[in-house]
Amino acid sequence: MRAMAINAFGGPEVLEALDLPEPQAGPGEVRIRVRAAAVNPTDVLLRTGGHAVRMVGVEPPFVPGMDAAGVIDQVGPGTGDRLAVGRRVIAMVPFTGPHGGAYAEQVVVPAAAVVAAPEGADFAEASTLLMNAATARLALDALAVPGEGAVAVTGAAGAVGGYAVELAKADGLTVIADASPRDTDLVRGFGADHVVERGRGFPARVRELRPEGVAGLLDGSAQTTDVTPAIADGGALAELRGWPGPAERGIRVHPVMVSDVMFDTELLDRLRRQAEEGVLTLRVAEVLPAEEAVRAHRLLEAGGLRGRLVLDFS
Repeated sequence: MRAMAINAFGGPEVLEALDLPEPQAGPGEVRIRVRAAAVNPTDVLLRTGGHAVRMVGVEPPFVPGMDAAGVIDQVGPGTGDRLAVGRRVIAMVPFTGPHGGAYAEQVVVPAAAVVAAPEGADFAEASTLLMNAATARLALDALAVPGEGAVAVTGAAGAVGGYAVELAKADGLTVIADASPRDTDLVRGFGADHVVERGRGFPARVRELRPEGVAGLLDGSAQTTDVTPAIADGGALAELRGWPGPAERGIRVHPVMVSDVMFDTELLDRLRRQAEEGVLTLRVAEVLPAEEAVRAHRLLEAGGLRGRLVLDFS
């Protein structure tokens, strides 16, 4: 089985094409013939050793990748009748586990982390949905802003930020989002009620619109304390990169870990339905052959992408 994997932590160049043993689905698992794997920042974290603390007892080579789209080709015992061989699916892949991640021709995944691929989406598009949309959903749920309240989103042009704007609007919230001049139309297209210039003046611009501050803020650009002035006293901040606070004025800080909902089949399937309904916009920056994983990681680290890079394993 062909996979893009690493034998040592390091820069993009440590990624290499390897021939690994074909995995087998065990109880409660399915095997997916991967057609597309999205490239996410957490894949870079694995490559550089940032997930090593979660991989005690797992031996290299390590296969990155948390988002896969493909076709089920093997079903283990005890999975029920929800999934079957030949079905087009998407999956959240527990890449720090013994089976490895999505950068492979075949991947074994717990059935709970697998749902049908959105109708009308190709494999590349479908592979960009679950991790980023689930992160946005988890963050909004942590903020718990009441209906008709206001939420702010930084990094709104990014993959998680874009989904956050769309999901917040679907929840009936007023959304204030940041964007650079070149991304203003893009973010407005996600449904943001107000788009203000990104940067250090963001909190002041939010306060011009909501003098009391917003009830919740999803920090998609990891600005932490720089954005807390935009939040009302006693409000909430969702952080995507682990910052736990503290923050002043009674602001609650919620570090968001998408692994908390990796096996929440109902949530994953709801996101799939919202993609089908057009609530969520699937965005692919570029599709690259799997063997160009090194280039994909370099492009991701360079920044400026709009949508996700996808590795083609078809």
